Amino acid sequence: MIVKPKVRGFICTTAHPVGCEAAVKQQIEYVKSQPKTNGPKKVLVIGSSMGYGLASRISAAYSCGAATLGVMFDKEASGNKTGTSGWYNTKAFEKFAAADGLYAKTVNGDAYSDECKKEVIDLIKSDLGKVDMVVYSLASPRRAVGDVVYSSVLKTTGDSYTNKSIDLRNNTVSEVTIEPATEDEIAATVKVMGGEDWEAWIDALKAADVIEDNAVTVAYSYIGPKITHPMYFEGSIGRAKAHLFETSKKLTEKYSASGLKAYISVNKALVTQSSAAIPIVPLYISILYKVMKAKGVHEGCIEQMYRLFNQKLYAGAPVVDEQGMIRLDDLEMEQGIQDEVSKIWEELNADNFKEYTDIDGYWSDFYELFGFGMDGVDYDADVEV
Repeated sequence: MIVKPKVRGFICTTAHPVGCEAAVKQQIEYVKSQPKTNGPKKVLVIGSSMGYGLASRISAAYSCGAATLGVMFDKEASGNKTGTSGWYNTKAFEKFAAADGLYAKTVNGDAYSDECKKEVIDLIKSDLGKVDMVVYSLASPRRAVGDVVYSSVLKTTGDSYTNKSIDLRNNTVSEVTIEPATEDEIAATVKVMGGEDWEAWIDALKAADVIEDNAVTVAYSYIGPKITHPMYFEGSIGRAKAHLFETSKKLTEKYSASGLKAYISVNKALVTQSSAAIPIVPLYISILYKVMKAKGVHEGCIEQMYRLFNQKLYAGAPVVDEQGMIRLDDLEMEQGIQDEVSKIWEELNADNFKEYTDIDGYWSDFYELFGFGMDGVDYDADVEV
């Protein structure tokens, strides 16, 4: 079939298999072009099919020469529906890894479930023995625990908050008001996006004796500028990320006897399926892109994750801030960058929006998530989905 993007709000309901493969190959080629990293050799990536998780898997494999086991929740094509981009990304990665002599297998299932954890543990036992790194990169709107399904919300935790935002349906700037979450909504968001499942994974791996002594585990977070704090860092998602950080300290302490180290990596704002859903953030990203590209310091997912492995985690002692967090947002949060973003934010309106933002770059990255807009791909050709 001929596959074109079908976008509803912040979601693309189609994915292009050839384009996804091209995007994965581009990330692999980037890592191949960089110096190697003396890092982990057997890596489990929970949430491995897109964004930071996929880039982590590529970096571990192609910078460290690691065998990688991924966990995803994706769908193959059915009828007139394409597969998800994560499905195609993973098939492409496994194809390239096999050609390059790298172990790469993937479990497709609900990472929150005990069944998925058992399947992964059994595969580690049979194929790898033990893993020496666990990347936790899950981003989900809901989580089932037994018969109860918890849903996360993108809301404030105090008063309502009004600021500029972009309507991605028509690229117009307007004001948006984010309402406060209830205590139940906050608790549910922490249940979905906090550290409880990360801890459950490490507990299960430890109990099954499939994680090496002195292993490293890392989960991903975001802090961002004051503009986004009321609905992110201080909002319901921020509460979940605070719980994630406390979990990192708890895991390091709990398994100190075996030398386990758990870290939070605070990453840069980028176009992902998750960030596209958050009010205010897409407009901030489009301004940030403009500023960082002009200064030559813009990074995508793969540059960030390569830098995590090569410069932050495995270049001697891990490079952390005073709280013990890895800061891959260091370029984004540099004072000169933020001053310029803040100045543009104040001056930006519906009339000068395109002049002051890199909205084209935003959409380019968005479409690339689903395999569209890749150089060298014929999007008018009939493809096997």
